[in-house]
Amino acid sequence: MEHNLQAIEMLKAYKKRLDPFLRVYLSSKMAQAEKLDPLAVRTLEIIERFVLSGGKRLRPALTYYGYLAGGGEDSEKIVEASMAIELAHAFLLIHDDIIDRDDTRHGIETVHETYRSWGKKLKLEEGEAVHFGNSMAITAGDYTHAMANEILYDIDFTPEIILNALRKIQKIVSHTIPGEMLDILMGARGSSTEEEIIRMHEGKTARYTFEGPLHFGCILAGHENTELFDAFSAYSLPVGKAFQIQDDILGIFGNEIKLGKSVGADIIEGKQTLLVFKALQNGDARQVGEIKRLLGKRDLTESEIGDFRNIIRETGSLDYSLKLAEKLVATSLAALKNIEFKNNEAKKFLEGIAEYIIKREV
Repeated sequence: MEHNLQAIEMLKAYKKRLDPFLRVYLSSKMAQAEKLDPLAVRTLEIIERFVLSGGKRLRPALTYYGYLAGGGEDSEKIVEASMAIELAHAFLLIHDDIIDRDDTRHGIETVHETYRSWGKKLKLEEGEAVHFGNSMAITAGDYTHAMANEILYDIDFTPEIILNALRKIQKIVSHTIPGEMLDILMGARGSSTEEEIIRMHEGKTARYTFEGPLHFGCILAGHENTELFDAFSAYSLPVGKAFQIQDDILGIFGNEIKLGKSVGADIIEGKQTLLVFKALQNGDARQVGEIKRLLGKRDLTESEIGDFRNIIRETGSLDYSLKLAEKLVATSLAALKNIEFKNNEAKKFLEGIAEYIIKREV
């Protein structure tokens, strides 16, 4: 429990260090854009609002502690470089919100919803306004991805490290895409297997949220020890899967204000989560029928969300998911024992974050 609390304070402290860098960088991009096109300035304003509205900065923090674990010592340069991971994350979120048809993120309008509102002001019909919003948000996401890469081109590291870092950030994105596509496919198909769900968690979350940033930090430290990369993978993949399982639980049982997005959005979107899979597998005919009726229902009521939650509990699906997340975190913590840390602060953070995963409420 002590490590858990320490890690949260360390994460908050890193966010306080990073956000001024992000603010300065995005302001400089807006100043440059003023010489190009007013539309580019408006786009950057929307991106800045989205990026700075919230988020814990977990991925850049993991980059930082991966850097320290790999023997890196320049804490100023790595904070600047870790902006690239946060902007790559923002790019993926902007596109993911379109796919999931989410209206809010971090308590504010999603980027595509902001542009949809703009489309309505242009007197577009609802369908055209939605298309306009999605189209503009896709390009804003692409803009954000370009900035993530630009940061790496300009950082004060050796050319070899920069090249390796660029390769890595592209690899992180390319590993995430199949996981996202599998998520979309399972939702469209209306069915899944447990193996598919866990594979999706690995691609969409574990490699992109944990393994990628830790490897990225090691690369920026100039580390080439493959044993350390393998050890971080052994830690990252289980804890990343646990993170997604807990995220899916919070998506149904969490507090909407704390989450910053609608509770029940995963139900409305028809997401094939582990919770859904186990409920369908274990439920009786009535429970299975009700899950299928509610999953993907666009006009879901509070009462129906309550019914959905009850079935998830009654079928043992919630208990199964919680226990699996705990087991995965235990595997990650065991893997940390095989890592010879050059920096004890990094070890403390990784232990605490793993413990936090299964206790977090937001």
